[in-house]
Amino acid sequence: MFKHLLIPTDGSELSQAAVRAGIRLAHEQGARVTGLYVIPDYAAIYGSEGMVTFNTTEIERSANQEADSALQFIEHLALQQDVPCATVRVTSISVYRAIIKEAETCHCDLICMASHGRKGISGVLLGSETQRVLTHSSIPVLVHRPALKTH
Repeated sequence: MFKHLLIPTDGSELSQAAVRAGIRLAHEQGARVTGLYVIPDYAAIYGSEGMVTFNTTEIERSANQEADSALQFIEHLALQQDVPCATVRVTSISVYRAIIKEAETCHCDLICMASHGRKGISGVLLGSETQRVLTHSSIPVLVHRPALKTH
């Protein structure tokens, strides 16, 4: 039985589906959730690429608006399902490391996250934050896959 789920989100439709599944599971288990949004550390990313000048203010404002929207979505669903919920936003150059660190810091016993479902060469070349969490986390990970569309 799980007591505390970490639900990372990027605000995408696939992440929202994983949020819904995680909130449902938390409700069924009588667990609480922590919603997490990781904002990429653009200054570190671009700084490491040798770019000297750019203004991060607009990028940070936009990222924070996206974080607000994604985290409010989690809060709203948790409230509807009567699931205790906290939200956290962190800035990190490594999304998967931030997810694992937050799960450990919050003493979560399950990470519930989306898989973007990339297959083949696309999945290999682009990599996957979910795959990295799966291979590096000592905390169990529940991967919510997109439903197959049947025509």
